Amino acid sequence: MTDSRVLAIDFGGTKIAIATAAVGSPDGRPEATLRLRTLGESGAMQAVRRTFEAARTLLTGPAAVGVSTFGVLRDGRVRLAPNVPGWDGMALPALLRAEFGDAPVAIDNDVNAGAAAELHWGALRGVDVGLYINLGTGLAAALVVGGRVVPGAHGAAGEIGYLRDNDTDPGFADGHAPLEDVVSGVALARRGAALLGRPVTAAELFELRTEPGVAHLLDEAIETLSRTIANLCVVLDPERVVLAGGMMGAAEHIIPRVAAALRRSVPFPPALAKARFADDAPLVGAMALAQDSAPADAAPARRPDR
Repeated sequence: MTDSRVLAIDFGGTKIAIATAAVGSPDGRPEATLRLRTLGESGAMQAVRRTFEAARTLLTGPAAVGVSTFGVLRDGRVRLAPNVPGWDGMALPALLRAEFGDAPVAIDNDVNAGAAAELHWGALRGVDVGLYINLGTGLAAALVVGGRVVPGAHGAAGEIGYLRDNDTDPGFADGHAPLEDVVSGVALARRGAALLGRPVTAAELFELRTEPGVAHLLDEAIETLSRTIANLCVVLDPERVVLAGGMMGAAEHIIPRVAAALRRSVPFPPALAKARFADDAPLVGAMALAQDSAPADAAPARRPDR
């Protein structure tokens, strides 16, 4: 029997999250949420099986299912996901169809899902042309046109981590994501650790700006990021840019620099905003995908006014 609730699943690089909500939920908040251990601890297929088992404890016969995954979906398989063994090349859409039968299943990458969350309930709501930038462990973007996320010809629109900032930068064919190697949270942590001689996170670097060389490292990364976002805005002419991801914990250092680059370089500078969903954006986005896919008759009937 089909339920009047939807199911959302987020396959993250370090965690899996599952949630349910009523069809037509006005704010994307889940009724119930489960979190599983990292994908890498048990292998990709075992992680998928455990996810399905856990989902059944929350909800059987969902009205629709929304799924977020790292990587890019291409020809029915996950691509550009080399960091978890067995995930790159996985036929995830087919596995989801086999598990959930006739229930509509919508699946997208995590950044597009985060943009969908902001479109439904956050800083991109009501925006016709917008740009969503995720500054987290990695670096990627999502383009919104006509109030919808644009996937691109191969499902890889917005993979800005592969942009080359200089002619000498290695490219995708060389096994690199050159912009991500400079700007992302992983890149800053790696470069900061080399500079300081000890492990450090990107968040910690912003607290260590007075250490020798740290301010220069951060300034260089933020300048590169700001220049990239400004260039994207010159090409795309968005009305709003939304910044999201774990690095937004340092928003006070990042947003003013990006705003200055937009004013200097973009003929019609867009509004700049911080994402509403700082935590669990891909899961909330998966919920948005599920809500969009749910049949119109799946919403529970409202009682007539007495």
